[in-house]
Amino acid sequence: MKELVKKLRKYEIRIRKAITTQMQGDFHSVFKGTGLEFDDVRAYQYGDDVRSIDWNVSAKGHGTFVKTYREEKEQSVFLMLDVSASQTIGTGAQQKIDVGKEICGVLALSAARQQSQIGMICISDQKEKYIKPAKGVQQAYSIIKALSELQPKSAKTNLAAGIKLTLDIIKRRSIILLLSDFIDVNYDKELAMLAKRHDLIVLHLLDVREHHLPPMGIVPVLDKETGRTIWLNTSGEEFQQRYLAQYNQNKEDLMRLCQKYQANYLTIKTNEDYVPQLINLFRLRNKSTKKSA
Repeated sequence: MKELVKKLRKYEIRIRKAITTQMQGDFHSVFKGTGLEFDDVRAYQYGDDVRSIDWNVSAKGHGTFVKTYREEKEQSVFLMLDVSASQTIGTGAQQKIDVGKEICGVLALSAARQQSQIGMICISDQKEKYIKPAKGVQQAYSIIKALSELQPKSAKTNLAAGIKLTLDIIKRRSIILLLSDFIDVNYDKELAMLAKRHDLIVLHLLDVREHHLPPMGIVPVLDKETGRTIWLNTSGEEFQQRYLAQYNQNKEDLMRLCQKYQANYLTIKTNEDYVPQLINLFRLRNKSTKKSA
């Protein structure tokens, strides 16, 4: 546990230094909201936009009232991590699930230093772990400890069910970082709902062997989520082309969906240093915050 926290702190320091020199900005930009939230109502004044009139309140007969809004300067941050069995694929010692857990740990420590509320939801085809949002370093340590000890009850994936569960739990608009390999189908509608209700950041975890399948001849392939073994001719040209086309199509569909609903999208590769990729995320968030200011 001590070694893990030490490693995560080292990553966090690297991120802080890089952002200070490259962005001349604030690390907490990733934890700031990018829009407006309802604040209160007040009496209508000449010149107010009629579109801001609260007709429900005004209908009570005490005058005309308009809604007032405030900038979402601080929102709760939720780490939503897919812990299904497909996440245990990786090159060398680094599996997708390891990278996902490390990123969650770095963000938890960073949020604690910025006094932001942070919570966590781990999903497979069911709820595996939920930690209510709270502030402070102790909260970050609780998240890191829970991730290091987590033994998922199910190996299967159901992103649609996991997102529905998250929507039921999180009612107030929040920043949600969804980390998954997105090896699933029929979750588009639920992901769109998540992006509409919350400030969504999608981190797509990828392994090099998934998009560069080596030609190994006819080999047995184990589906970790179902336990079934099937034999595939990985050297066949038709198989290679069909597999790669399907893989790229799934990735492009996810990117388009995120773009349509204004969710941040980034790929995180297990065989690469993820710190620069996280910095790209913060840079994008920083630009978005400045534009909306």
